[in-house]
Amino acid sequence: MLTAVTPFRALALALALSTLSCHAQAPKATLTPELTRRIEVLIRSKSNIPPDYVLSVSDRHKSEIPGYDEISVNFAADGQTGKPITFLLSDDNKTLAQFSRYDISQDPKTLVSDTGRPARGGPEGAPVTIVGFDDLECPYCAKMHAQIFPALMARYKDQVRIVYLDFPLDQHPWAIRAAIDANCLGIQSTTGYWNAVDYIHSHAGDFGGADHSLAKANDDLDKLTKEEGERQKVNSGALTACVAKQDGSAIAQSRKEGEKLGVQATPALFINGERLEGALPIEYVYRVIDAALTAEGKTPPPPVPVPPMPGASKTGN
Repeated sequence: MLTAVTPFRALALALALSTLSCHAQAPKATLTPELTRRIEVLIRSKSNIPPDYVLSVSDRHKSEIPGYDEISVNFAADGQTGKPITFLLSDDNKTLAQFSRYDISQDPKTLVSDTGRPARGGPEGAPVTIVGFDDLECPYCAKMHAQIFPALMARYKDQVRIVYLDFPLDQHPWAIRAAIDANCLGIQSTTGYWNAVDYIHSHAGDFGGADHSLAKANDDLDKLTKEEGERQKVNSGALTACVAKQDGSAIAQSRKEGEKLGVQATPALFINGERLEGALPIEYVYRVIDAALTAEGKTPPPPVPVPPMPGASKTGN
C-alpha cells in the first residue's frame, strides 16, 4: 500500500486567516524537463522518498501568493497513487515552497462549551474560562484539583471561571458512577456538586475499602451523594431517582466531545480554548492564564510565590 509522504517544507511563507478551497485553473506555463527534474531531485532528497516511488509534477498555475505559481506533485508506487501535494514555485524558478493555510476565524474560547455545567470562581462572562476534562478516579486529576485550583482562585479571584466536563477512563471502574452521581447533585445544587467533587478527589483511595470492592465503592458514592443532597436541601426524591437510574448518556457525550478536541488522557485543561494536558507545574498554567487575560484586555495580577506542585508532566492511566 502507498504510504503517506512527509511534506517537504523549504520555505514557510505565512499563515493565512481563513481556509479557502482551491480551484483548478488553466496552466500558466509548461515546466521544462530540466526544471521538472530539479524539483523532483529536491523533493526526493528533502523528504527521503523511496526509490520505488514515481513522482509526477503538474504544469504551473497562478496562485494567490504574489511571485509564486502553484504546482502539484503526485506520488505513485505499486500501481497506487497518493493524494497530490501542492507546492509553490517562484516566478524566477529559484525557490520551491509549501504554504499551509489555517482557519483562525473562530474564537478559541468557543471551542469547548461549558453551557449548563456547575461552575466555580468568576461569573458567567468572566475574562478566562477554564474547562477541565476530569476523571474522578484519576490520581493526577486529584493532584491538580487539590493544588492548582485553590491557587488559581486565590490569585485570579473572579477573573477566572472553572468548569469540569467528564472524561472517565475505561481503566477506572467507578469513575463513571462518580461522575453520574456528582452530576445528579449538580442538577439541583452547584455547591453540592463541587463539594462532592472535592471530597471524591481528596478521598479517592478510600472508596471500595481495603479490597477495592467495586460494589462497595458504588455504594459509598451513592451514600455520599445523598448525604450531600440532604445538606444542600435538594429534592431528595429527584436526587434518589437520578442516582438509581445511572444514566450515562451525558457522560458518554462529554467524553465524545473531549475526543473530538484531541483529549486522550486526564487531566486536560482548556484555558480560553488553549489545551494543556497532564499534571503540569502551576507556573505553566499561570503563564497561559496571564496571556489569555492580556488578550482580553485585562491586566494579570502580580506574580505570587509558586506553591508546591509535582514537576513531572504525567497523565492518568
